[in-house]
Amino acid sequence: MKVAIIGSGGREHALSLKIKESPLLTQLFIIPGNPGTKFLGQNVHIDYSDHTSVVKFCKEKNIDLVIIGPEQPLVDGLANSLRENQILVFGPSKEAAQIESSKSFAKKIMKEGGVPTASYFPFNSKMLGPAKEFIRKKKYPCVIKADGLAAGKGVFVCYAPEEAENVLSLIFSDKIFGKSGDKVLVEEFLVGEEVSVFAICDGKDFICLPASQDHKRIGDNDTGKNTGGMGAYAPVPIVTPRIFEEIKNRVLYPVLKTLDEYNANFVGCLYAGLIITEEGPKVIEFNCRFGDPETQVVLPILKGDFLELLHSAAKGNLIKGSVEYNGGSSVCVVAASGGYPDSYQKGYEITGLDELSADVIVYHAGTKEENGKIFTNGGRVLGVTSVLHDFNLMLAKDKAYLALENIKFKDMYFRKDIADKALK
Repeated sequence: MKVAIIGSGGREHALSLKIKESPLLTQLFIIPGNPGTKFLGQNVHIDYSDHTSVVKFCKEKNIDLVIIGPEQPLVDGLANSLRENQILVFGPSKEAAQIESSKSFAKKIMKEGGVPTASYFPFNSKMLGPAKEFIRKKKYPCVIKADGLAAGKGVFVCYAPEEAENVLSLIFSDKIFGKSGDKVLVEEFLVGEEVSVFAICDGKDFICLPASQDHKRIGDNDTGKNTGGMGAYAPVPIVTPRIFEEIKNRVLYPVLKTLDEYNANFVGCLYAGLIITEEGPKVIEFNCRFGDPETQVVLPILKGDFLELLHSAAKGNLIKGSVEYNGGSSVCVVAASGGYPDSYQKGYEITGLDELSADVIVYHAGTKEENGKIFTNGGRVLGVTSVLHDFNLMLAKDKAYLALENIKFKDMYFRKDIADKALK
């Protein structure tokens, strides 16, 4: 089977590594890929926002399956363009991808499906005055979310009216998220433990992968600004079999059914960002694709044929027995550029990547290669990930941080508390 993976980050590196294990694979292309994926397949330097070029390449190479990693090409309708040209694709249509591209659309789907989530009030950019008046009377803390895509940085937890007013001004007046911030949701603050669950969907049915936990804030103990994710671990002990069943029955099945009623049949990875409250699981948000860095810890603890799973989902006939949890554990710590998620410098040489043990994977995210050397080329640079064949998150954490001691680049920054919530 010839496979093309769309994307260039750590998530796509992880997908490539897992797909590479499949006996069904004959050839792997990554569009455009990164210095890590070049060892797993052929990097193809095509701009994936150019749908015509992607379709042309897939036809020329007789690609059997396209797997779309990032949210932007899904929201832009790349899956639609591929399907219109009879190319099999794992990834939702533009219509179904609204579950991520519009938080108000997601709330509408949840409301109609009876899915538990936070109460909310929407405001658009022409309602700055009424919005500020509303938040002065709001119970705190509260949450303000940009309605559109914001690279994981569009969510603000506010602890006082002054802070909330400032956030509204940044979004509506300063346009820090552009059109993605033309509308916001002001939500109630939910208390509990956050978890991420990936559901591999064929439009009607799904299978859940092991739960993971992302660490969104830039600082230890969940302080500072939101980021695209500073680390993750899997599995999550608090997601018991009973809670998993509740997530499936109260969240995933109703959402897939309601999307189908909107002619937005979901084929791909439906990512449920949840919080486990005293009342049970509630939805924080949905994403229309695999999470990053959660993918980096979930895929290594699966056994079976992951390519078979995605291929069967894309065909609309999910083979649930393709993969299962292998009993292991994994911890990923993101090595970021100093200054991220604000301004940061690029172009620093990375050393120590050849001095790692066999139970550590380093996923490339924001890197580039020049003359055989690897340099920083983004905010989140590497995902340093330990993989154990048994469940021992303490040892997995120790191994990830031990590996980080060997890796060096100027202004390297990472959180020091990834997986601590599970250990407590």
